[in-house]
Amino acid sequence: MTAVHPAEGTLEGRTAVITGAARGAGRACALAFAAHGADLVLLDVAAGIPGVPYPLGSESQLAHTADACRRQGADVLTAAVDVRDLAALTELRERTHDRFGAPHVLVNNAGVVAPSGLPLHETPEEDWQLMVDIDLGGAWRATKVFAPAMVERRSGSIVNIASTAGLVGYRNFAGYVAAKHGLVGLTKAGALDYASYGVRVNAVCPGNIRDEPAMDGRMLSEVARALDVPAAEHEELFTADQPMNTLVDPADVAAAALWLAGDGSRRVTGTTLTVDAGYSAR
Repeated sequence: MTAVHPAEGTLEGRTAVITGAARGAGRACALAFAAHGADLVLLDVAAGIPGVPYPLGSESQLAHTADACRRQGADVLTAAVDVRDLAALTELRERTHDRFGAPHVLVNNAGVVAPSGLPLHETPEEDWQLMVDIDLGGAWRATKVFAPAMVERRSGSIVNIASTAGLVGYRNFAGYVAAKHGLVGLTKAGALDYASYGVRVNAVCPGNIRDEPAMDGRMLSEVARALDVPAAEHEELFTADQPMNTLVDPADVAAAALWLAGDGSRRVTGTTLTVDAGYSAR
């Protein structure tokens, strides 16, 4: 009989950095990690970004996430950081090391789904650059900043929150699809770069995530807006497109990220874990 690793299922004594942590899947990941013993560095842009046509996570939402994690016993450091800002990420690394030492886990969750809704040839260059810079470049920058200490320690787990858009195409979402395909590629390349150092890199590819009120989710409603789907009908219409006849909950994404962060997946690297109620199986 194969022995169970003694640390499997727990993140006790470990620190996780989570980007885009103010709400949605980022908040769900933070809560799950806190429940399993991790201390946390939670960052979010915590402000609007010019060119993104919907409200992003706020300082109050980031504070709400942090307070909920502290109630579960986690020590939490928060920061309002734009993942496009390498200098700000570097400064946060120094604060992280001062507070916790080198982190054990990095969850690259920060991302936007719009500006979208236009055919590729009608997409303005500034919209394309914005999408790629946040959804792909943000993960590259955070990894560039936080991975070296993992390499030096020769252990760590990097979890990139991609999307089924990293596996298949979606009409009128060329920038988002290209960025998420790029994130899957970054995952595979990073896994090979760091394998000999004991640092694992994996991706979670969620399908349509329910805008759960407790998580202050917003992304699915923004996809509906970009596709001109009526707000009152969007959840029903998206559900009908899933083989399991259900949307993905933020907690489903968090559970996948938690497994990839912990020792239960210690021989898993370079993979994409798809959490999409069967959508991409067709």
